[in-house]
Amino acid sequence: MIKTVCVVVLSAAALAFNTLLCFLPVMLLGLIKLCVPLSFIRKASNRSLNAIASFWISVNNLVQKSTSAGEIEVNGVRELKENDWYMLVANHQSWVDILVLQRVFNRRIPFIKFFLKKELIWVPFIGLVWWALDFPFMRRFSKTMLTKHPHLRGKDIEVTRKACEKFKDSPVAIMNFLEGTRFTRQKYAKQKSPYSHLLRPKAGGLSFALSAMGGRIHKLLDITIVYPEGVPSFVDYLGGRVKAVKVYVREITVDESLIGDYQTDEQYKASFQKWVNVLWDEKDRLIHTANQ
Repeated sequence: MIKTVCVVVLSAAALAFNTLLCFLPVMLLGLIKLCVPLSFIRKASNRSLNAIASFWISVNNLVQKSTSAGEIEVNGVRELKENDWYMLVANHQSWVDILVLQRVFNRRIPFIKFFLKKELIWVPFIGLVWWALDFPFMRRFSKTMLTKHPHLRGKDIEVTRKACEKFKDSPVAIMNFLEGTRFTRQKYAKQKSPYSHLLRPKAGGLSFALSAMGGRIHKLLDITIVYPEGVPSFVDYLGGRVKAVKVYVREITVDESLIGDYQTDEQYKASFQKWVNVLWDEKDRLIHTANQ
């Protein structure tokens, strides 16, 4: 027990130090982009920022391996490109999922970024880091808001699409957890989910993200994460208690049938929901098989 606590403390300290070490140059480059909004400055800064982010993950991965973090068995797609555009979807069970994804895909695809709520840009310190690293900020309007103000229809897509314009010449990998939250038995029971190992997927979020990218993303990576020994906590992972992780990766072509107006086109909405449900059915069966 004492050994595990020591490992957790040392791992957390190493990760914190690495984060602080990388935070300072990211802040500096972010301020340069803000104060000198020239195209060539932005491009040069972005290259440096992505390099720093990849270095940060690489060091984090070394820390994890040094603390006996379990081996990750990767099945499926092997030929990936660091200079291509990707949308990633995955099941979500633990904060460990993010560390696993970073270990599997670092330097194999572009630095993984997340769509964030527009309000999160005001989070002290980290909001500026997200901005500096070009995390796209989304602005969503509720059905109630759209009913009261119909002129706002399509504005959320347009705002986010403009935020994604910076990816026109800079490949990116966007992560989307379709369940919207981590899987727990309590949430599973409350939702009355029709799946055995998954919560209900939120198809609208994925549709919105694909539309916001303006057709630049042509490859979707369907990722299934399985913990054969049970879902670990962050502390379990840092303490070296997770000995095995299975990751299944499938590449899916994003064609025109997957792009549309989810809010107003009912035919497209029904078709997209059906496609996502089939995707989730297959993922649920895969998890069941992998756990046997």
